Amino acid sequence: MLPRRLETPHRRHPPLPELPKAIGALADLAFDLRATWRPEIGRLFDGLDGALWTATKQNAVALLQRLPAGVLEAAAGDPAYAAAVEAARRALDEADRAPSPIAAARELSERGERIAYFCAEFGVAECLPIYAGGLGVLAGDTLKSASDLRLPLVGVGLFYREGYFRQTISEEGRQEERNPAAEPDSLPLATILDGDGIPLEIAVDFPGRRLSAAVRFARVGRTPLVLLDSDIDANSPADRAITRRLYGGDVETRLQQEILLGIGGMRALDALGWRPTVRHLNEGHAAFATIERARQILVEEGRTFAEARRAGAAGNVFTTHTPVPAGIDLFPREMIDRYFGACAEELGLSSDEFYDLGREIVDPVRNLFSMAALALRLSGKTNAVSKLHARVSRGLWQKMTPETPVDEVPIVGITNGVHRDTWTESEMRFDDPRRPDAGEIWRRHQGLRRRLVARCREILGADVLDPEALTIGFARRFATYKRAPLVFTDSDRLAGLIHAEGRPLQLVFAGKAHPHDQPGKELVHRIVSFAQEDRFRGRVVFLPDYDVDIARLLVSGCDVWLNNPERPLEASGTSGMKAGMNGVLNLSALDGWWDEAPREETGFTFGLAQDHPPADLTAQALYTVLESEVIPLFWHRDAEGVPRGWVEKMRGSIDRIGTLFSTDRMIGEYFEQAWVPAARQSQREDTRSRKPVASDKPDPELAGRE
Repeated sequence: MLPRRLETPHRRHPPLPELPKAIGALADLAFDLRATWRPEIGRLFDGLDGALWTATKQNAVALLQRLPAGVLEAAAGDPAYAAAVEAARRALDEADRAPSPIAAARELSERGERIAYFCAEFGVAECLPIYAGGLGVLAGDTLKSASDLRLPLVGVGLFYREGYFRQTISEEGRQEERNPAAEPDSLPLATILDGDGIPLEIAVDFPGRRLSAAVRFARVGRTPLVLLDSDIDANSPADRAITRRLYGGDVETRLQQEILLGIGGMRALDALGWRPTVRHLNEGHAAFATIERARQILVEEGRTFAEARRAGAAGNVFTTHTPVPAGIDLFPREMIDRYFGACAEELGLSSDEFYDLGREIVDPVRNLFSMAALALRLSGKTNAVSKLHARVSRGLWQKMTPETPVDEVPIVGITNGVHRDTWTESEMRFDDPRRPDAGEIWRRHQGLRRRLVARCREILGADVLDPEALTIGFARRFATYKRAPLVFTDSDRLAGLIHAEGRPLQLVFAGKAHPHDQPGKELVHRIVSFAQEDRFRGRVVFLPDYDVDIARLLVSGCDVWLNNPERPLEASGTSGMKAGMNGVLNLSALDGWWDEAPREETGFTFGLAQDHPPADLTAQALYTVLESEVIPLFWHRDAEGVPRGWVEKMRGSIDRIGTLFSTDRMIGEYFEQAWVPAARQSQREDTRSRKPVASDKPDPELAGRE
């Protein structure tokens, strides 16, 4: 039995100290994650205690809880500070009341419709560590742009108390992991309460038992983010641990998490009165939401499964992120039968018929259940995350419809983007990057490079790097196809470049390997070992515990962003977009997003435009471009010491990449190519059996200001 729908959602926030009336609005602003991307809000908290703001990873709730009372009283007594607090709140109120600039979004809102964006991880704030890497940061950036553009969108995910692991490097240069637990009462999260003031719980069926989950809530500006948490008293110790770690546990734990995300997420939205018109599955982890939608239609409208499947698929949008079979979640037959036997019966399906929904090929020999195959079969719209990735994905998934020519497999390319206000440093924000003179742009960039070097020295506790040297950055997940050590292929040649007289060069690396990825962990060890060699010591560094804070330092403080995956295994990649928006020039192989970027005016390209080129040839091409293009252009200075040719490329990068590869642009394409067509097809299928009621409208309390 589902919890009854909440006509007026209530929530309980973690306790805050009683604030003086003059700055009482800080309590509201503390739970609004816009503080992490709106500098005028972040400065309000940073101004109270800058060291504590940094130590809490920009967690306004924890900061207010830990501040001495005297600090708050003093701030309230400062008329300028109190006025800034009130001005920030008024500005957000006005922005939240304004209509969306996107006509289609306004139309959806007026009809009481919404888009539910499901993802296994969300990188919305460093203080909320429920993300591992690019997938989560993309999801977080999407919610932020949805807030900026005032879209009728809600995020759905899981709350991982221990998040993703924290990385340390041993004396032997090997990655080690630890998983500190977060305390929800010190996070910018609320617990949703039912109409009786009791914490809301939803439930999903597991073999022989029911799993319950609390419904937590984060405000990503105007965009609600609903997070399910199994670590509650109603569950057994084993079930409480299901959502404890992101990508933790064994295969069965992963299946349990994905049932809770997809089916539990749908039930949480129903409990809130927020049943979505469109369900966007950001990767296959949430594919069971398609099963739950079909079940809703079948039970509520009395349709057959075939009818319910077709009607539900009309409103399902699936984004695939992997170009290789190894990146897809697969589950054995026995496990699917145990967890979905009763569900199959309710849907009127035999166990074979249910299992065939997730087969990549309906063939009893290939006996694994694929979440991507399930999402593809039960979604009306599917997209890849770059144009090149769309080509690769059509080839990968043609096997599901072998009668369809590969070019006609219905997977379109909607290239990823990043949230400009989150990732562009204030020094590199220009209304028109063509206006400042080259000297001013260069001065600002040098300041960011010096800040990076100072922070590296602080993190490593050593006098490393040269604040004036050409600095190359490489920071991302340490998967083998990303080939972190490629630049060391000819280590003697690299050492010669690093120590060239009058033209110093240095490299900064960061990134994590999944705890179960031994080849990836070996790559970390190789990079750390190179950094410890005498010829590279102090000029090659590895920064441990890669996170949003380190990422922002690197994508703004480096001069060059290195990207050398094995084509075509990088589906998109977004770190280079972040760097490019800050005027950091990309130095990249032709893969992912770079294959469609305006490359000549924004950076440098090396290697062949062919799939799986030999690694040694790619490395040689990298050295050649470094020696013949990158290094000469960087060190060619005018009488004032400004590399004007380099700065012109910086201008192009800030302008073109900032425009073409933002999440605002990406969301516009989703509206045009996926969300609006899905909403219209849903209407044509006439799947909605209930009439719109007041609670179906976007709730101003949750979606906007309090």
